[in-house]
Amino acid sequence: MAPDTVSLRYFLVLAKELNFTRAAARIGIAQPALSARMRRLETELGTALLVRNTRSVALTTAGAALAESAPPALAALDRAWDTARSAAAGQLGTLRIGYSLSAGAGTAPALVDRLIRDNSGLQVGAVPMATPEISPAVADGRIDAGITRGEQPGRGVRRFLLRRTRIGVQLAQHHPLAEHPEIEIADAAAYPLRLPDRAANPAIHDQLSALFQNTRPHPRFRTPAVSFDLSQHDLRDGLTLAPAGEAAATTQPAGLTWRPLRDAPSLTFHLVLPREPSPLHRRIRAAARTLAHELHWLPA
Repeated sequence: MAPDTVSLRYFLVLAKELNFTRAAARIGIAQPALSARMRRLETELGTALLVRNTRSVALTTAGAALAESAPPALAALDRAWDTARSAAAGQLGTLRIGYSLSAGAGTAPALVDRLIRDNSGLQVGAVPMATPEISPAVADGRIDAGITRGEQPGRGVRRFLLRRTRIGVQLAQHHPLAEHPEIEIADAAAYPLRLPDRAANPAIHDQLSALFQNTRPHPRFRTPAVSFDLSQHDLRDGLTLAPAGEAAATTQPAGLTWRPLRDAPSLTFHLVLPREPSPLHRRIRAAARTLAHELHWLPA
């Protein structure tokens, strides 16, 4: 069995001083206590480390070898302790973030970049996921955190408001309504409205469709054939409008633009964390809070 590291560190002080009185004073313990420690250390190692007499202390061959080899071993051990403490504090390891596609336009990349820049020891991985899968994945530990659009239901998690954005519509640049800086909800409802499949994000689907529930005549909703339609021919041709958050304004495909809807409530993005947070989760939360403040994601 290896000796305790405290006795080993005391021995190194004594090996430099070669005097029990001075070594005990440097360590801050009584001389008899230091002598007892050294005797116990020698017993544990099964060999003499010191030659003592009434006037001097000298190292044996084994003592000299230990005095030479112990410092790098202790330094390595100190690094191991530091690594363990850093990991326990959430400063090391692999961080897995799941995000909905709608959060990939700016919200998720900004948070990932902040976590990487502020935590050099963390390996951060982000993966797009179907929105209904994110909260369960956080709850059962498959991912460490999630970013969702809308306040998604889920057990075993806590949700923190991360960002608010205006609601508007995507539409063709040549569409008549594109001439207006803001569009009335009733005017938008006069055209077929393109909504994502409700199964992909029930909370957002319901929020967007509810915007038009009081318009007359009732709006006509269309759902694309695939959940993430890259062609968007109906929008480009001016046949439909697509309710969308403000992030769409910065990621417009050619031929499309975005206009806000007047008096519409905001869309929300939430950070999803386990209900019982670890130091790593608290670090994610702190980074998200700072980022939201700096980028004005939560205007007063």
